[in-house]
Amino acid sequence: MAVRFVKISVAAAFALFLGAAGARAEQPSYGPNTYDRTLEALIAHEDIANRGGWPKVPGSVSSLKPDAQGPDVTVLKQRLMLSGDLAPEALPGDVYDAAVVVAVKRFQLRHGLSDLGTVGRLTLKAMNVPIEVRLNQLTATLERLKSNGFAFAERYVVVNIPGASVEAVENGVVQRRHLAVVGRPDRPSPVLQANITSVNLNPYWTVPTSIVKADIIPHMRQDPGFIAKSNMKLLGAENKEIDPASVNWASLKSPYFTVRQEPGPTNSLGQLKIDMPNSEAVYMHDTPKKTLFRNDVRFNSSGCARIEGVRDLAAWLLEGTEWTQPAIEAEIAKNERKNIPLKKSVPVAWVYLTGWQSGDGLVQFREDIYGLDTPQGIATSTIVARKPKPKTPPQAPTQRLEAKPTATAPAKPVAVKPAPAKTATAVN
Repeated sequence: MAVRFVKISVAAAFALFLGAAGARAEQPSYGPNTYDRTLEALIAHEDIANRGGWPKVPGSVSSLKPDAQGPDVTVLKQRLMLSGDLAPEALPGDVYDAAVVVAVKRFQLRHGLSDLGTVGRLTLKAMNVPIEVRLNQLTATLERLKSNGFAFAERYVVVNIPGASVEAVENGVVQRRHLAVVGRPDRPSPVLQANITSVNLNPYWTVPTSIVKADIIPHMRQDPGFIAKSNMKLLGAENKEIDPASVNWASLKSPYFTVRQEPGPTNSLGQLKIDMPNSEAVYMHDTPKKTLFRNDVRFNSSGCARIEGVRDLAAWLLEGTEWTQPAIEAEIAKNERKNIPLKKSVPVAWVYLTGWQSGDGLVQFREDIYGLDTPQGIATSTIVARKPKPKTPPQAPTQRLEAKPTATAPAKPVAVKPAPAKTATAVN
């Protein structure tokens, strides 16, 4: 296969390799400085595009192991150098040496992939995304941030949906980072802003009607014992329990009852839920399926965000109260529902960023999983400023109504003297 090599100045490649001077990894990916950093990344990638982009990496690269040698390694090194992952001085040669392993790991880190140092299927796919797509992703982020309506507070939490990740930020510094599982494409997580108000231990899960229709009813048709096996109850009027055997599941289309899963380690919300009242009825929570966090692709939920290490995040939210992490663990062990209000609510933003420059100077990319990096998609996935609540006008004091007399004489007309005419006054 003929390989087209792209010229790029050593200075430009070295600048990409080093990242932004003085940048700090503890800076949040979504913060007041994200726009300026991402603009720098866009300019650097426009320079790459103007020089012809980067070469396509052949599928045979996936079989390469460290110490391998040959033309495929040469193409891989060229690709890594152009994106700033391989130092220019390491370009000569065709050996898959330690410098290439480090460069591949760096590339994987920038794309939210497991840093194995070898080129797997997802890494190869990311390497062969055209430069034009990367430019579009960075531009989409700038458009979203330009119209950003989220007020960055002293403390806040951000969920980046395409990144399936969470950051807890205080005074402009990331205090916690967590992996997340977010909505799958047919049940996407929404872009929104809200306030975290409380932490719920050993929560009930009231199953949304949409999930009852899509999941519970079909399961019950296949397995009549599914409700009992899942530690769920059917509740009717006044929360009276309904026997699942009394329901005609075969013909049921719309439920006339509530499905509630009881607290416990197998609860779909896990053993901890973070409440953030919003119009989309989504929240952050624990999960019994913790193996999902091992995956690089974590779009498996019905819209809510499952958080790895959510108890640690809850302890951070509850700082300043008696609820330390050991106290939270002890309370969860009781297997009783407990709602703990925050001392002060914490703003949270669920954002959709597929390309940005992080605080350590690395340019990050994630797959446009919901296909929203379009003009229409950008408009619907940008956080808009909250509308201030309308002020209630002061009400006039209520007048006390006096009882009418039983009989009254007709009132006599009262003569009104005309007011004396006012002398006109000149207005300058």
